[in-house]
Amino acid sequence: GTTDRDELVVRHILDSLAPLQVIRGLADACPPVSAGLYRIADAGSGAGFPGIPLAIAMPDVRFTLIERMGRRTGFLENTVAALGLSNVAVEQREVEKAERFRFDLVTFRAFRPLDPPMLKALFRLLAPGGVLAAYKAREEKVAQEMEAIASMVGSWDATETPVPFLDEPRRLVVVRPPELRKNP
Repeated sequence: GTTDRDELVVRHILDSLAPLQVIRGLADACPPVSAGLYRIADAGSGAGFPGIPLAIAMPDVRFTLIERMGRRTGFLENTVAALGLSNVAVEQREVEKAERFRFDLVTFRAFRPLDPPMLKALFRLLAPGGVLAAYKAREEKVAQEMEAIASMVGSWDATETPVPFLDEPRRLVVVRPPELRKNP
C-alpha cells in the first residue's frame, strides 16, 4: 500500500512540478516587467504547494508565497529558511489585499472553482502581460468553470500535465486577462 510519505510526494510535490515545462516556457517567453528576475506569486499557498517545489526547480525566478493564515505563513517561513531558498518571500495577507500589478505569473492550486471574485482578485496581482496558471483536475470541470467566467477572460488554454504515479487527470489552465492594461 502507499504510505503517507508516498502520498505527499506524489499528490503534492510531483503534482506541483508536473507543469514545470509549461511554466518554465511562459517564464522564458516573457520579458520580466521589472529589470531582473521573473516574478511568480503562489496565491493561497497553504503548505507551500506548488510554490516551494517550483522555487527549488527554478532558482532564477523570484517567488512570493501569499497566504492569509498566520499559522501557515509561520510554517512557510520556517520551511523556506530550512531549505535556504533565497528566491522566496512569504507574505501574510489575503490575496484580495495583496499589492497590485507585481507579478508576471500567478499560480493557483485549489479545489475551489475559479469564480468571478477569485478571478478578479488574481488578475489584479498581474503586471501588464502577466498570466494566471491554475492547477486543475477534470477536463469537463475546467470547461464548465471557464464558461462561467468567459466574459472576464481574454483567452485561456489547458495543457494536460500527467503526474508520475498518479492515475488521475491533471491540467494547467493558463488564463490571460482581457487586454493588456496600461501601467497604472
